[in-house]
Amino acid sequence: MTRHTAARMPRPARKVAGFLAALLPVAVAVGVYAFGRAHTPDYTSGFFGRHGRVAVNDLKARLGSALMALAVVQLLLGLWMYRRLPGAGAAPHRVHPTHRLIGLLAFLLSLPIAYHCVTAYGVEFTNSRVAVHSITGCVLYGAFVAKVLVVHSRRLPGWALPAAGGALVTAIALMWYTAALWFFTRSAPGF
Repeated sequence: MTRHTAARMPRPARKVAGFLAALLPVAVAVGVYAFGRAHTPDYTSGFFGRHGRVAVNDLKARLGSALMALAVVQLLLGLWMYRRLPGAGAAPHRVHPTHRLIGLLAFLLSLPIAYHCVTAYGVEFTNSRVAVHSITGCVLYGAFVAKVLVVHSRRLPGWALPAAGGALVTAIALMWYTAALWFFTRSAPGF
């Protein structure tokens, strides 16, 4: 819905549209959760057919680390765009499209990781690390939808965009901590 379309809508219709937009991120998170709980896990699946579990998890940990690096770059670019990066001054115009492009790359990079997680493992609660990872994975895509909606809205308060972006970066960081970092430290000699 564009700004001009919203302005032509009657007030009750705008409220209903706003309410539905607020529910969309929650619906996405709940949908991912429901699929993950209902899906029968296939622990032998890999990215490109059947592979050893360690090789697939190593690749996912590396892709997850790349995703985490992109999230940090996104955070820094966002802070720079809104003049919240100490000592950086005003961001040049090219920072805005760069921020969008890196966001798209991060989203696309997350898809094969999420696909493998949800098809190979589903949503599990076998221990606290796995439970946090599973729930955060569901929240991650709800946070992504929320950020996209907030970016395109002109009617939300100023704190909504940093809150949505912060939730997204936090979810990525928590996913990385409970999977990639855990995998690397558990697999390293001496751990």
